[in-house]
This record gives sequence, C-alpha cells and structure tokens, in this order.
Amino acid sequence: MLKKVLLALTLLLPAFMAHAKDIQVLQPWSQELPPNAPTVAAYFTLRNDGNTADRLLSAESPIAGSAEIHQHMNSDGMMKMAHVEAVNIGAGEQATFQPMGYHVMLLNLSDRSQLQDGGHFPLTLHFKQAGDITVQVVVMKQPPVANP
Repeated sequence: MLKKVLLALTLLLPAFMAHAKDIQVLQPWSQELPPNAPTVAAYFTLRNDGNTADRLLSAESPIAGSAEIHQHMNSDGMMKMAHVEAVNIGAGEQATFQPMGYHVMLLNLSDRSQLQDGGHFPLTLHFKQAGDITVQVVVMKQPPVANP
C-alpha cells in the first residue's frame, strides 16, 4: 500500500510545478464541475525568478476548442469577468491565478473525461520570453488549502 501511495505522489509531483528558463508555474489546478458545465477554469501561480519581466500571452489545451485569459473585476459594485490580452510578471514577482481573480477559461470543451476529481489535463502557457510551458492541471473537488 505504501509503495502505491509513494508512486502516486511521484507521478503527481510534476503536476504541482513546472518551469522554463526563469518562469515557474506552481500548483496548477481546476475545480471539478458538473458534467454539463460549458467551461472550466484553470488556476496556478506564476513566479518569475529572473531579472527580466515576462508576459503570459496566451494558453491552450487539447481538451478545449479555445482558451482565454480572464480576470474578475469589480465594476460599479458588480463582479464582472473580462478577457485580458496578456498578464505581465515583473522580475522577481509573481502573478496568482485564482477564483475571483485571474484565470484561464477553457471554452468549447471537447474532452470532459479528465474533469473529475483526481483527473488531470495538459495546459500550455505561451510566454513572450520564456516560450511555452506545459503543465498538468490537477482536477480537485475542493480548492487547495493554500496557493504559493
């Protein structure tokens, strides 16, 4: 039993952190949704350990027809979601993608089989300087306790 637990943790470890050059993608996750949900959101923290600013330009996943960077904003006392062209990450800074903040919205879902608790799906993030970083987004029933 212990061997199975250790093997599972070893397989999931790369899902909790990925990096290219100076950008690290920490704790990518998505919340389990009802089977008929038309969209799903991906969350993570981007950390820039370099000396140069970078920009998240776009994202894509094979489980969706398209992916958009969104942000929730308070507009006249109402929370609204808006498409964002890019997200800047300054040198030595981080950007947190979380519910009611920045997130990657996956639209026109084509493969829902991986969107149940314990499932995972690939998400590729496209950066101006760091290039492409692909992570495995872990699907959870409940949000993680703490985001880095």
